[in-house]
This record gives sequence, C-alpha cells and structure tokens, in this order.
Amino acid sequence: MSRVDPTTTDAWQLLSSHLQAPQVSLRERFAADPERAERYTTTVGDLVVDYSKQPVDDTTLALLGDLMGAVGLAGHRGDMFSGKHINTTEDRAVLHTALRRPRDQALVVDGVDIMAEVHDVLDRMADFADRVRSGEWVGHTGKPIRTVVNIGIGGSDLGPFMAYRALTPYVADGMEARFVSNVDPAHLVAALAGLDPEETLFIVASKTFTTIETISNATSARSWLVDALGAEEAVARHFVALSTNAEAVGKFGIDTNNMFGFWDWVGGRYSVDSAIGLSLMLMIGPERFREFLHGFHLVDEHFRNEPFASNVPMLLGALGILHRNFLGRATHAVLPYCQHLDRFPAYLQQLDMESNGKSVTIDGEAVSYDTGPIVWGEPGTNGQHAFYQLLHQGTTVVPADFIGFYEAADDVGGQHDLLMANLFAQAEALAFGKTGDEVRAEGVASDLVTHKTFAGDRPSTMIMAPALTPSVLGQLIALYEHKVFVQGVVWGVNPFDQWGVELGKVLAKVIAPELTEPTTDLAHDSSTNALIARYRAHHNR
Repeated sequence: MSRVDPTTTDAWQLLSSHLQAPQVSLRERFAADPERAERYTTTVGDLVVDYSKQPVDDTTLALLGDLMGAVGLAGHRGDMFSGKHINTTEDRAVLHTALRRPRDQALVVDGVDIMAEVHDVLDRMADFADRVRSGEWVGHTGKPIRTVVNIGIGGSDLGPFMAYRALTPYVADGMEARFVSNVDPAHLVAALAGLDPEETLFIVASKTFTTIETISNATSARSWLVDALGAEEAVARHFVALSTNAEAVGKFGIDTNNMFGFWDWVGGRYSVDSAIGLSLMLMIGPERFREFLHGFHLVDEHFRNEPFASNVPMLLGALGILHRNFLGRATHAVLPYCQHLDRFPAYLQQLDMESNGKSVTIDGEAVSYDTGPIVWGEPGTNGQHAFYQLLHQGTTVVPADFIGFYEAADDVGGQHDLLMANLFAQAEALAFGKTGDEVRAEGVASDLVTHKTFAGDRPSTMIMAPALTPSVLGQLIALYEHKVFVQGVVWGVNPFDQWGVELGKVLAKVIAPELTEPTTDLAHDSSTNALIARYRAHHNR
C-alpha cells in the first residue's frame, strides 16, 4: 500500500483543533464520569488494560480511530500478515507473526509454505532441548550440560536475556543461562567466571555468522573451552549455532546438524520466538516455549480481527501518537512492578527506538513531524527512589505504562501486597496529584506548600495480568510489537530496517587497525585523530 501523509488527513486536522480547546483535567474527567474506568478498560488474552488515566474522551478516541483509517492501517496490517514485502528498503516480507502461527495454518509466501519450515526448526529445537535437558546430550568428557552461554548482540541477546530473566521461576532445577553481548572482554570474562567447561554449552547467535562483536566473543569462548579440555573436537559438543551460514559455522568447528536457522523476514528485534529463543527453550523446556508462542498468537489474532475501539495494540499506538505528535511529549516510560521484568524496558528500547527512530519516510522523504519516542524505564519500586521525582513534579510530562500482576512468582511475608499498593498508588498520584489547598489542610507550613503540591495530570496506562507466565510474556511482547507497527504506519516510516546502526560499525572497521598500526595516516577529523593518537601513545604503538 502507498503511504499517506498523516498531517494531510481530515482526522489529523480535526484532532489538532479538538486538542487546542482548553483541556479537562483527569480529576474533572473522573468526577464527571463515574463509569470512566470501566469504559476505558479493555482486554486482550490475559491482559487487562486500563487507559482511563489518559487525557482522552470519546471524541478524541473517535478521531484517533479515524486517523488509523485515513492512513490505511487495516490494509498495511493485512499486507504484513499475508507476507507482502512491506520492508521495502530491504525488499523483504515481515513475518515474525508466522513464528507463532499454529502448524495447521498454512501460509504461502513467495511460492513457499513457510509454516512447514517454521515448524521444522521448532521441532528440531525441541528435540535438541529435550536431549540436553534429559542428559542424553553430553559434553566432550561425558558430563551433562548445566550452563548455557548465549553469545549474541542486539535482538539476539536482548530478547532471550529478557525472556530468561522474566521466566526464571520456570527454569529447570540445576540449569542456568548466561548472556554475552558486549565486545568489551569484561562481559565475556564475567560470564565465564566459575563455569565448568565440561558442563557448558555455547549458543552463537548470528544470522550471517559474521557479526563482529558476536564472532569475537565466540572465538574467545572457543579458545577458553579448547584450552580447558585440550581438544579441538570438543567444540562440536559444546557449541551450537543460530545462523544460516553453514560454511562459516562448519569452519568454526560446529556440527552443522546443530545449526538452527531463521529467515530474512525475521528482524533481530522480532526474533525471540524464532531459533534465537533456543537458550530460553533449553531453560524452560519445549512445552513452556510453546505456551510462550501461543501467547504471541493470541495477541496476533486480536490485532488482526478486533475493531479499533477494542483493539489494544491500536489503542496504545494511537495514545502514543497523541502524546508524541499532538501533546509534544518526547519520551515514554515503561514501569514494570515485577523484578523478573527488569530487562523488559531495555528490550522495548530496541523494539521501539530501532524500529521507529526514523527521520525519513518509507518513500525516502524527510518527515515533517516527530516520530519515535525515547523509551526508558526501570522496575518498581526501585524507580520510585530514583526518577519518579521528575515524573511527579518535573517540568516534563512523561506518559507511562505500568505493568503488574495479581499473583507473585515469589512472595515473602506478604511483600507482593506492598508492591501492588505502590503500583496503584503511583498511578493514582500521577493522575490526580495534590492541590495546594489539600496540602494546607494537612497543616503544612506555608513556606512548604508549593514544594508539597503535585500538579497531577500525568498520564499512564495500567496493564495487569494474573501472573507472569510464558503465555503472558508472549502476550506482552506481541502487544508492544503491534503497537510499534501501528505507529510506524501512521508516521509512514519503515519499522523493519535499521540503517542507523550501520555507519558507526563501518567507521569502527576503519579505526580498528589504526589503533595498532602507528604508521597509518589518519584522515579523520581532528578530534578523532587526536583520540586515536593518544590511545596509541598509551600503548607505545
């Protein structure tokens, strides 16, 4: 489908006019509508989403829905699910949704039933995971595997690492996963500390098997293993690959029978439910991994079929457009009240900012409006003692998503109740604040009244679920995947390429040999030349 400039649509213009009128505070909205919370709460799968603390009314929502229609969202959504090459800059389909599609739902793309291929890989992953978990697969010296070290970067690290942390209560006893991504050797050294090489399995995650950070770490890990076990052939029992480059994998010493592939229609930040999730499957088992995939699929079907008024990814995407483009709010906080989701905000940083952090449209034209927000966050209650001061009383209004669960994976002394009390209280305080009169009524000294006054009207969305299960985690990820897609369609950008990460990599390849070759003529800017010279001088090069 062709792109529509959102600013030229009637819906955009009407929204602008609607929002120029004096706005009603959240206090006033709730006071005038006792049913507001019920009317502005909806569900998808196990997720209950309350967006009543957002600055919207029925008119705002209707106009946002009209905007979705005006930019052709339904058509773009259909193109994605059917396998059309909507990643136009790389001429690729975008089919991460196929990774969690049931086996019996055929999907022919470019003349190939890709579902047969998807489930062939999943079946091979499950067979391998079962053999490792049962002890049938053993290392070079005959010992079972106890620790899995995933070596990847970007989506090949953030996804499985986040999911492993989130689903820690489901990890098999005696099993552990560690994750290495940074080319800084300190990361690999820390990950290997205390490990028994005889019981360690490495997963090298690189589609091309040429990603410099990943291959550098994998090569060093290979040396660590071979030095410890004294045999090159040990590599085949202690390394597997998530890749499509069989030649490079074989040269590394990995048996290509233990290479698990994925496709060019799977972007790295959308890949945790592909072979990239092998480390997770090894930890929680194939059956739990299937539950994880089922959670994704629940939200996929919801997104495909529900109308705007009850379509949660569309609603969240529309709210993001409201804040970014009409209310001038440049950041978005994700605040999970669950320690197991401590890496979820970082995961969403890549998903959102790498997808929609674009300044040109899919047609290559400069955009005339703001696109992707800065996404950040930390788990509660830690954040309350760090940046919540700014959320409550700062000059920047930060829309936030709160995430919580009715049941705790671990509860000690009723602390989960205290955690949830803080969650609900923070959302209430942000929305309604505290007036100067209320502060005075508490007997606060007059010179402190303004310091203890809270303006309120700080918007948030509350996402609750019964518990953080594999299925619920899949639902949460898919919810944000589709939200990002919705916003990308409205902004007319390509959410599935990432050319912005390339330039620094290219320059690093030029600079790397210059750090060790003192006779090299330096042709950078004066600052970069000086930095290189000082580094070389420090090492007497």
